Amino acid sequence: MPEMHQGQKLVLSQYGENREDAIENNLKLETAPNPEVGKLQPHEVIVGIRSASVSFIDLLMLSGQYQTMVPLPCVPGMEYSGVILATGRDVDVNKLAVGDRVVSDFLVTGPRSKSAYQAEGGWQSFAIAPEYGVHKLPENLSFDEGCNLLLNYETPYYAFINRAKLQAGETVLITGASGAAGMAAIQVAKLLGAKVIATGRSDEKLAQVKKFGADHVINTSPRPGEAGIPKFREEVKALTGGRGVEVVFDTVGGDVSEEAMRSLDFGGRLVIIGWAQNTKVAKGGGKRGSDNTDRLPTNIMQMKGLFVMGSPMVIHSGRDPSIRVPRLESIFKWATDGLLTPFVSHSFTMEDYKRAMYAKISGEVNGGCVLNPKLVSL
Repeated sequence: MPEMHQGQKLVLSQYGENREDAIENNLKLETAPNPEVGKLQPHEVIVGIRSASVSFIDLLMLSGQYQTMVPLPCVPGMEYSGVILATGRDVDVNKLAVGDRVVSDFLVTGPRSKSAYQAEGGWQSFAIAPEYGVHKLPENLSFDEGCNLLLNYETPYYAFINRAKLQAGETVLITGASGAAGMAAIQVAKLLGAKVIATGRSDEKLAQVKKFGADHVINTSPRPGEAGIPKFREEVKALTGGRGVEVVFDTVGGDVSEEAMRSLDFGGRLVIIGWAQNTKVAKGGGKRGSDNTDRLPTNIMQMKGLFVMGSPMVIHSGRDPSIRVPRLESIFKWATDGLLTPFVSHSFTMEDYKRAMYAKISGEVNGGCVLNPKLVSL
């Protein structure tokens, strides 16, 4: 029988001026007392957390630079997976029972949810969630993979199906393809019958991206003797018969976005996922605002007749929850059928949380990064 330990949790006391400041000065590892089963509400469950994702958004939340502000103090960590340890008296045990492996739903519980459970993030040994705030984890996925499932795969599903209307036979350019959302986008695009050209800055990472399903990869690091990113539009056009791609899935922003726009065919679709290259759009310390906005060249949009669109998956799902139903059904079916598997390159103990977060910030991570709390029991 595995050795059990005392519970632990990472607590954010106040926002940092930036991610690094928060990690060093405002995020602390504390002992976590066992939750009291007798105080569970009728439709709540206690989850013993085995794995919790460390995402780009999680780290932005530490400095209050993300669109959603969390109540302080709180336990961060948008997504987690684990085992049901206890259930409230009205939970249907035929649907959810002690011992079931589950993954949290980041739109219902945890920092991104804006719910009564917003402070119940995944960077801890236990979490209390409403029964509708967890889903059963497909048997073929590990806990590490499970906590990297929903956000990462819902993002490209919404971008390709609801926004870009990606069609089988089209070619999509994925920027920042070695990130968690980029890796997921490769698998979703391939499942939809598209060809994939993926960009990144590391030959080693791009080799893994290629292995993960990309048809072609392009290194966007500066060429010897040149400044800035290379004009990779020429490589893209060479791979597409001189036309360019029909769709761009852009996670990076900045100069990469501009070059990706130039890589589109006439009338192509640019889907904006994020701007990872610019982490200072909003002010740190929870002061927010958007004084340093990411910018796009309107002349390229005009001359190429482009369709440029945001992909606000979470916001749109909040406004119209019905659009999420087929998305979740598809993702869980694909996962259960073995057609998609989140890629996780790094896992860390809770004691090593700083190294986990700096690995994510520095770009050392390929795909997902997770924290593994010590095993605990009630």
